[in-house]
Amino acid sequence: QVQLVESGGGLVQAGGSLRLSCATSGQTFSSYAMGWFRQAPGKEREFVAAINRSGAGTYYADSVKGRFTISRENAKNTVYLQMNILKPEDTAVYYCAARSGASRNYALAYDHWGQGTQVTVSS
Repeated sequence: QVQLVESGGGLVQAGGSLRLSCATSGQTFSSYAMGWFRQAPGKEREFVAAINRSGAGTYYADSVKGRFTISRENAKNTVYLQMNILKPEDTAVYYCAARSGASRNYALAYDHWGQGTQVTVSS
């Protein structure tokens, strides 16, 4: 069983930046593809970004492409989400997730989830 703990959320003004981290434990981190998802109040959880096991392949939702960057440090068992040029519509709880095998862009594909971290972007 893998445990995931997100950190780095907070309140930021539009146009600002935040970096989320997701620390993992319990299993070999490098064997998992990792994803970031978000859920705003009253909305379904949506895909944000994913990264494959080696870190060589990354994937983004159109809404964040060019503004967000996902990365991982396998030696530190950590995945990151650098968020730049934040917009009020980015406000949500952000979750990291892990799955064995290739990365995917839908939530049902992921087996392990963190508790989430709140990101609030003020206008």
